[in-house]
Amino acid sequence: MATIPTNPIPQFPAGFLWGVSTSAHQIEGAAAEREPSVWDAFTAGAGHVKDGSTAEVACDHFHRYPEDVALLRDLGVGAYRFSVSWTRVNSPGGLDFYDRLVDELVGAGVRPVPTLFHWDLPSSLEEAGGWLNRDTAERFAEYAAVVAARLGDRVTKWITINEPAEHTLLGHALGTHAPGKQLMFDALPAAHHQLLGHGLAVRALRAAGVTDIGIANSHGPTWAASQAQADVEAAGFYDLLLNRLFAEPIILGEYPEGIGELMPGTDIGSDLKTISEPLDWYGVNYYAPTRVGAPEGEDIEFGGITIPAELPFTVKEVEGAPTTDFGWPVVPAGLTELLTTFRERYGDRLPPIVITENGCSYEGLDDQERIAYLDGHVRALHEAVAAGVDVRGYFVWSLLDNFEWAEGYARRFGLVHVDFETQERTPKASYAWYRDLLRAQSRA
Repeated sequence: MATIPTNPIPQFPAGFLWGVSTSAHQIEGAAAEREPSVWDAFTAGAGHVKDGSTAEVACDHFHRYPEDVALLRDLGVGAYRFSVSWTRVNSPGGLDFYDRLVDELVGAGVRPVPTLFHWDLPSSLEEAGGWLNRDTAERFAEYAAVVAARLGDRVTKWITINEPAEHTLLGHALGTHAPGKQLMFDALPAAHHQLLGHGLAVRALRAAGVTDIGIANSHGPTWAASQAQADVEAAGFYDLLLNRLFAEPIILGEYPEGIGELMPGTDIGSDLKTISEPLDWYGVNYYAPTRVGAPEGEDIEFGGITIPAELPFTVKEVEGAPTTDFGWPVVPAGLTELLTTFRERYGDRLPPIVITENGCSYEGLDDQERIAYLDGHVRALHEAVAAGVDVRGYFVWSLLDNFEWAEGYARRFGLVHVDFETQERTPKASYAWYRDLLRAQSRA
């Protein structure tokens, strides 16, 4: 059983935004009532999802959203981060659902925070080249404008894209996520076009009168497996590929040295001006640090992902750290390290930070391990704030147990248990813990 500190969590600054997160494909269901996405095609392929499941029904949030908003209201969060399904918006009446959801949230006193892209690209766009095609970035900006025109009178905080690093690496380089491409370093155009789409969407949202915009990028400290030169160099490359490649074009308006020439297009400078459109805040999804060493000449299985032998690095276990049911290391101090490193690395160029995802996979309703995980990470976040990092919010992943991508329904990240046979929702012990934390913070 995990040990949870008995001393209260320190108070965060006034106005700090507490929330929870979900994504459309993972919870909505009602797949027949929208266009197909790359994830529908991917899950239809044999062996792509470990338990053979699909998100056709998922949590049936499309039909049960009033019940889920009631859970948010009773939890006491200030905000709910969800994603808008591009495929649903493309379908008749699709925006009506988000109208209803936003109205329900506003009525419950919960701030809606939509993410415009969380990996579920319409299949029609994938057939035209997907994120490897520059035109998809333009189409994304047009879609952002449509959503903002419909919801912008009630939605005041927006996120463009979720985790372009993972969508590039897992979906386009390694093929373990949709759209299932195995392009290795030839996947880099997908990274550039997502970043370009982000910048174009920021401009479209600004034109629609939106004033509070961020992105949700995944980041974590990279630790060399040893001080041997080969391990240090491998860790530096991994940090460049998963952290700096996606942070620096947005924050600094430039690619790390040696990367820009690998990107498509004839005018990278102009693209970088678009990508670095000023943000109101910068979203960070944090789960764990990564321990990296030199390649070992063979494929490595790690955290449900195969690390191919031909990559110039390999991933190793974080020694001495407990792990979640997913096998991810639990290192709250890594969050403090990440945020203070970003402040030192980017200085005054770094926008205010919002932790847009942080959570863990554990089984059971009496999920003391999840409570310990969240408790530790909230305290680590407070240490970063105390050290001078400007952090404005924290969102737990996730409200509900859901369809966990290539893992299917085998991993449970929710504060609320979902019986996928009956769709019954049951708040876990962690739900009560987070509710109590929010009440204590609101009394400050």
